[in-house]
Amino acid sequence: MDGEVSGAHSGPMETFESLVRAEFAPKNTFLNTASSGLLPARTVAALREAVSLRAEGRPLDPLHADVEAARASFARLAGVPVGRVAAGSSVTAHTGLVAASLPAGAEVLTAEDDFSSVVNPFHTRGDLKVRIVPLERLAESVRPGTALVAVSAAQSADGRIADLPALREAARDHGARTYVDFSQAAGWLPMDADAYDYTASICYKWLLGPHGASFLVVPEDFGSLTPVLAGWVAGERPWDSCYGPVTELAHSARRFDLPPALFSYAGLRHSLALVEELGVDAIRAHDLALADRFRAGLATLGHAPLPAPGSAIVSVPGLGHRQGELSAAGIEVSNRAGNLRASFHLYNTSADVDRILDVLSS
Repeated sequence: MDGEVSGAHSGPMETFESLVRAEFAPKNTFLNTASSGLLPARTVAALREAVSLRAEGRPLDPLHADVEAARASFARLAGVPVGRVAAGSSVTAHTGLVAASLPAGAEVLTAEDDFSSVVNPFHTRGDLKVRIVPLERLAESVRPGTALVAVSAAQSADGRIADLPALREAARDHGARTYVDFSQAAGWLPMDADAYDYTASICYKWLLGPHGASFLVVPEDFGSLTPVLAGWVAGERPWDSCYGPVTELAHSARRFDLPPALFSYAGLRHSLALVEELGVDAIRAHDLALADRFRAGLATLGHAPLPAPGSAIVSVPGLGHRQGELSAAGIEVSNRAGNLRASFHLYNTSADVDRILDVLSS
C-alpha cells in the first residue's frame, strides 16, 4: 500500500494507505465485500446531511443533483459518455428491461450457476430459448441465431472472471448482443463498458455505496431497448412530465431511469469519487495482492480454493461451515453452497489475511 494517488478531490499527493485510513475504521476483520462493501466516512456524512434535509423540510434539489453527479462519476469509471448511463435501483430491473426487448423465441446464452439477477428475467419471460453452458465454454457456445449473451464479469459464487474479450469477439462474429453485469467487478476490475452492448452494476459492493443504486449502460442508439418502465423521471423535462403520458422522453439513456432512491445517490456520489481518487488499477493491485496472499496461506494449510486466477474473490470448498466460527471471532466472510468465500478490498490489510489464516489453522 505504498503507491501514491492523486485526483480532482485529493489535493496534495497522498498515499493510498493514508487516503483509505481516513475513510475507513472497521471494528472487525471484514472480508465480505462480495456481499456488501463498507461505507466511507465521507459517504456516511453525506447520508446524514441528506436525512437532515428531509427531516428539516429543506429543498431536496441537492439530492437530485447528487444523482447526476453519481451518474457522471460512474460513466467515467465505465469509460463511456454520461449520455449512455441510466440510473436505477437493481440489476434485476435492468436485466428485465433487456429481456423485454427480445422477440419471442430469441435465444439467450447464459453461464451455469450465474447470479439470478443476471439470468432469471430471461427465464420468467417464458417465451425465450435460454441456453445454459459452463462459464469456460461461453464464448465457444455462441452460434448463429444467438440473440444475446448475458454473463457476470466476475462470478458471485467463486470469483471466476469471464473471458470477456473472447466473448465479445464470438458475439461480433455471430451478430449477437452482449449483456455484462459488473456488480462483482466494478471498483476493482476495469469495466470498458463501451466494448459491450449493455452493462449493468449495483453499487453497494465494490463501489462502496449504499444499497438502492445501480446503473445500466446502453448503446448510443439505445439498441433494441424500449423504455417500458418509463415514468416522469424518464422525460426530457422531468418536472414537466409528472402528469399524463410523458410527451417527450429523454434524449439520453435517462429515458431508462427508474425513480432514484435519493438518499442512496446522495451517499453514492462520494463513494464513487473515492474510487476515482484511488484509481481502479491501484485498487486492483492492492486487492489481488491480498487475495494471492490468502491463496498461498491456504495452500500451507492443505486447502485448495476454487480456481479463479486474477480475482479478488476466493472461494474454498468444504470450509463454509466455519463461517459462524469466524464471525464469532470477528472475521466476516460468506458461506456460499458450502464454500467459504472471502473477498478482499481496499480497506483490507495483510494483517487481515494473516488473522483469518490463523483462525482457520486452529
